[in-house]
Amino acid sequence: MDNYRIHPLEPLRFPLVARLYKTHYPPGKPKKDEIIWVIDGPNGLCGAVRFQQRPTYQLLTGMLISPALRGTGLSDRLLTDVQETIAAKPCFCLAFRHLTGLYARHGFDVVEREALPEDLATRFDSYCHAGKDLVAMAYQGKA
Repeated sequence: MDNYRIHPLEPLRFPLVARLYKTHYPPGKPKKDEIIWVIDGPNGLCGAVRFQQRPTYQLLTGMLISPALRGTGLSDRLLTDVQETIAAKPCFCLAFRHLTGLYARHGFDVVEREALPEDLATRFDSYCHAGKDLVAMAYQGKA
């Protein structure tokens, strides 16, 4: 996995990350005002994570690894490499239930809906009512 490079997205490459999401996770549409980190591999862009900025917190969202590379440890490496961004401001994540262990390894704890900022709690409710199996998590720091 040494031939993969994780770094902040260069603005000129935004169309490439938009295409990555459109191909592998169409609901996850990146926005230019987000902090976006990407993974470049031998065959080009193969992963990303986005941070939506709010006045008092940030939301880690849309973490994506190309399907052929899932289970290779790239998601752990990505979350390790973005720790400084995660720790820069209170950070929340609405994780798919099967990924809670991944986020827990990187300092996120499951929290009750009431621990979320109100706008995020409303969003969480909406996603859950639409049938998404999500868990609210908040970054508490790596042990």
